[in-house]
Amino acid sequence: MAPNRRYAPPIFALLAVLLASPAPAAAPASGADSRLAAQFRKADADGDGKLSHAEAGRAAPGWAARFDAIDADRDGKISPEEIRAWRRAGKDGRKSAVATKFDQLFDRADADGDGALTRGEAQTGLPRVAAKFERIDKNGDGRLTREEMRAWLAAKRAARTGK
Repeated sequence: MAPNRRYAPPIFALLAVLLASPAPAAAPASGADSRLAAQFRKADADGDGKLSHAEAGRAAPGWAARFDAIDADRDGKISPEEIRAWRRAGKDGRKSAVATKFDQLFDRADADGDGALTRGEAQTGLPRVAAKFERIDKNGDGRLTREEMRAWLAAKRAARTGK
């Protein structure tokens, strides 16, 4: 036998075994995905892989409250894929509620409605912000814009969570 043909039978045998064996299992789901899957299975009373509004209402009230926003295909049922897509899109309501609350507080403190807070407006409307005025006012113009406030809040949140 020629030297290069000597290894052909074992290689073909190995290739045949690899092709005949089942594919390796997918990587395990992330913590959030496995929690979602467990919660979904618990809520899916009829086991059809989708939740009706009634099933969501009984076992997952948070999903039930946002059912129409999650039900992307408008079939009257929600699937785990729709929930994941809704979460990825940031449509869980919590972020928008926080942003809305921030805007309400900022607008209430912005007495002259110019879109920025002076030190006096901050002292009157947001005294805790006024105590940190210089740290928040990055450009030093004596006015706090929404962007400066959001950047400061984001930096605080990042420092607290380590992200």
